[in-house]
Amino acid sequence: MFEALGLSASEESLYTVLIHSPRSTVAELAAYGSVSSQQATRDLHRLVGRGLANRLPGRQARYIAVAPDIAIEPLLAKQEDGLRQARQVSRELMKAFQEASRQEHPAELVEIITGENNQRSRTDQLPEAAQYQIRGFDRPPYVMSLEEGLPHEAKRIREGITYRVVYSAQAVMMPGRLEGDIRDMLEAGEQARVRPDLPTKLWIVDDKMALLPIKSRQQGIEASFIVRPCDLLDSLIALFEAEWERAIPLRTFLGDGPADPGAGEPDETRTAILSCLAAGLTDEGIARALGCSLRTAQRHIRRLMLDLNVTSRFQAGMEARRRGWV
Repeated sequence: MFEALGLSASEESLYTVLIHSPRSTVAELAAYGSVSSQQATRDLHRLVGRGLANRLPGRQARYIAVAPDIAIEPLLAKQEDGLRQARQVSRELMKAFQEASRQEHPAELVEIITGENNQRSRTDQLPEAAQYQIRGFDRPPYVMSLEEGLPHEAKRIREGITYRVVYSAQAVMMPGRLEGDIRDMLEAGEQARVRPDLPTKLWIVDDKMALLPIKSRQQGIEASFIVRPCDLLDSLIALFEAEWERAIPLRTFLGDGPADPGAGEPDETRTAILSCLAAGLTDEGIARALGCSLRTAQRHIRRLMLDLNVTSRFQAGMEARRRGWV
């Protein structure tokens, strides 16, 4: 627990023993902690030096622990000061890096990250760089499991970072996803919309950085681009905003109230039409699948969309899924 404060596991253990067994000798502490007397002596020497323990007066050496609020808090404060200084140095180095980048070759404005572990690491680090906003396109496939990033995103939202995410239909239609982690993030404060398809996966931090995953099918190499301020980053931001404007708010499909009773349960024909719509069939294809005329198929489709109170085929699929029809 206290390794971050510079204490070894044996020192932490001995301090804990000393808390529960004050006025103990070295031999007693060694016995309580199941360590040698030499190890207990070394650890006690370090604890006394760090202000975590004191020797009591008397001929026989006995020791007591210094109260945690007196002993531990100064160490924590020192550690926090060090972290603050490190963050300040990091910010100054980042400013220097960006300044140098503007003076270097344009190719250095794009960093290529290869290897699954490297990509996971950079994806984990990305949210911490945000000062006010993270924007993203969410679509399969995924480098990490979907649950891994949820606590981090929720934490950043609580810290005041705005998350705007556009999900692809493939992402939303994954079993349990809409009712699971997507709903959890919406409740945490994420602003989410959905599009039938998205051109790419993308994450943008403020207006200063973007992560663009790529895949070379010919060579089977997966990688990511880190794009820093340049015309390319401006284009990616414009792409996100354009897709965001065209996307449908996800809360439309997460109503918790009962479904409209006027629509009823889907019959065999409606179920077939919904399957055809999900498969991307045209009106002609749906007519062939139903074994009816084009006009009859179009009448069925219009009636279905009217009952579902939607204006597009994609919305029809999403609403049918919300009602448990598909």
